[in-house]
Amino acid sequence: MNLPRLATLRRRLLASVGLSTVIGLSQGPALAADPPTYRFSPVNQASIALTADYWNPIMAYVSDAAGVRLALKIGRTSADTTAYVLAQEVEFVFSNHLFSPEREKLGWKVIGRRLTAAIHGQLIVPADSAVTELAQLDGKDVVYPGPEAFVSYKVPYAQLINRKIDAKVVFAGNTDGALAQLFSGKVAAAGVNSQLAENYGRREGKKFRVLWSSEPMHDLALMASSKVPEKDVQAVARAFAGMHKDPKGQAILKEVSKHIGLTEEAYFIASDGSEYAPYRRFYQSAPAQVR
Repeated sequence: MNLPRLATLRRRLLASVGLSTVIGLSQGPALAADPPTYRFSPVNQASIALTADYWNPIMAYVSDAAGVRLALKIGRTSADTTAYVLAQEVEFVFSNHLFSPEREKLGWKVIGRRLTAAIHGQLIVPADSAVTELAQLDGKDVVYPGPEAFVSYKVPYAQLINRKIDAKVVFAGNTDGALAQLFSGKVAAAGVNSQLAENYGRREGKKFRVLWSSEPMHDLALMASSKVPEKDVQAVARAFAGMHKDPKGQAILKEVSKHIGLTEEAYFIASDGSEYAPYRRFYQSAPAQVR
């Protein structure tokens, strides 16, 4: 075959390949778009390792059920994690740090909560402590998870301020860190979330005495950013609320709950946010130091 004829055949072949490719793209089914990826930030209630052990399997389940991707994003401390939220670097949260009048203006919407017994803000000491009443904490170190911890810090610390008890504030980063300091004798008392303190006590075999306890409140809220499309918000809300009804989801909840001391009944339910009225009431009369 002479070279001119070979060149002509090559041009025809390239033209036919190009044409078939264009036809295939124009007539075939449209390629499905990748599902969106949203970042999910739960407040640090335990160590980073325990937090990841609990949430990562839940993230994988909800992502599959909702048809969107949820990726866990947590900071070193609860304050760091909340900083991500306030900087609008995440789209879904599990938090009770957004109920102050200023933060409610940010547009976060409650879509669910975890079904657990009522929680209380508490001030506790080791069971064998010589401290038996709040007044004895005057001048002593009291540890809290962090400055953003509503139930564990703001509520108990407000009680000390209102009683004019001048205790020194110490921050540990999360509840596990605070309780480790308490039971090692580094501090006199700790401000805690009752649920987390009880879970820690079971896990670590520690006993404590409650000096003061707040009114009952609900656990943290599942919340969505206003910038997330409503269809995705609803899909994620349905996936969380339906998790315990699916044998696969139920098995995941049963397994991960063991990591942080929850029972397998601690599943997620829908919420419109009305249950969080006690949080909003707190800010109406809270001392300026904790607003």
